[in-house]
Amino acid sequence: MKTIIFLGFLAVAPAAPQGNEPIPIVKQVSEINPDGSYSYSYETGNGINAEEKGSLKNIGGEEPALQVEGQFQYPSDDGTNIQLSYTADENGFHPQGAHLPTPPPIPEDIQKALAYLATASPQPEN
Repeated sequence: MKTIIFLGFLAVAPAAPQGNEPIPIVKQVSEINPDGSYSYSYETGNGINAEEKGSLKNIGGEEPALQVEGQFQYPSDDGTNIQLSYTADENGFHPQGAHLPTPPPIPEDIQKALAYLATASPQPEN
């Protein structure tokens, strides 16, 4: 049993990070307000930075919704800069970034058919 545990530790030891220096936080700002709004930003020594601000929004229900805007960026493994901006509210999370996949354009004939269907009067059910 002791041999199995020792071999387990021996197998895991090479996977442990070795010689990694801690990455410094170059800048960090955080503000939380009594009205529920907040903002924060930070930047690290390896090129990661992020910022976000949020506030409560009255959407006509019992509870307000949180409305958030933010962005972050970091260097990828190949050296390019990955940047993502986003909003989030009662309608969901909405990211935007050049690296995100986009759907192909809708063919013109399909767009015409959808436009026609949107303006056509409802047909009676059979």
